[in-house]
Amino acid sequence: MRAGGLAAGYAADLLLADPRRGHPVAGFGRAAAALERRWWRDDRRAGAAYVAVLVGGAVALGVVAERTRRPLPRAAATAVAAWAVLGGTSLDREGAAIQRLLDEGRLEDARVRLTHLVGRDTAQLSESEVVRAAVESLAENTSDAVVAPLVWGAVAGVPGLLGYRAANTLDAMVGHRSARHERFGWAAARLDDVLNLPGSRLTAALAVLLGEDRGSAWRAWRRDASGHPSPNAGPVEAAFAGALGIRLGGRNVYGAGAEQRVEQRAVMGDGRPPVRDDLARARRLARRVGLAAAAAAAVGAVVRSHA
Repeated sequence: MRAGGLAAGYAADLLLADPRRGHPVAGFGRAAAALERRWWRDDRRAGAAYVAVLVGGAVALGVVAERTRRPLPRAAATAVAAWAVLGGTSLDREGAAIQRLLDEGRLEDARVRLTHLVGRDTAQLSESEVVRAAVESLAENTSDAVVAPLVWGAVAGVPGLLGYRAANTLDAMVGHRSARHERFGWAAARLDDVLNLPGSRLTAALAVLLGEDRGSAWRAWRRDASGHPSPNAGPVEAAFAGALGIRLGGRNVYGAGAEQRVEQRAVMGDGRPPVRDDLARARRLARRVGLAAAAAAAVGAVVRSHA
């Protein structure tokens, strides 16, 4: 039933994507923001308590949802939870929108649309840099929004799905480096790093197996991943770079004015700088990786049920 629910939830995401209004994850985000305003302290312990309450609450909700022993309601709960936490189709649509704007020669509009995917300053990016940022985001978010939740769904069912998405959402909200969240967001960032370890490695492995150049993907993963500041984005972005025969990484600018921060990321891959057509290739690779991960999660759930 868990395998069937995961497969149904993945299919629902393909067909329905995320609703424009009333998404459960958006509702969780509003509740988390309200709690942050009340609980914020420039202190790691306060941030850890904040994460424990919100992630623990999501896991508890999942336990209640799985309490029934009847197979069909249990499978339905898994399907609904999987649909709610998966974001592969919405991610692909954002990539397609950027691709369409670039094809139409609307670079300025593509820069603006790119802000839906990345936190960096996009105002001065060249077309190649827009493509690079979009491909990097497709790679990382295929891991975060597709593969990792499927892994935790296979391992822990509805509690795993909801708990993972809660932790990942909190990392996006408070886990980044800023004066306000350096300490308060520490626990959210570290928990997200731990929970994404298996999903990011599976994503990188699938990119190697399903990419256009397996040898280059493997070499880039082994050689370049450690240069990325994120222990999970590094393997995924490096494997995608090698699989597509392009070069990712480089200079990123975040914020503006006094808050501006410049990061010089390690270069990943041996290929040329990305061009417009590489965005379509990256989208195809991301879709193949997502489908393979759904199949692997279903098989893993069956194997676990018989263990």
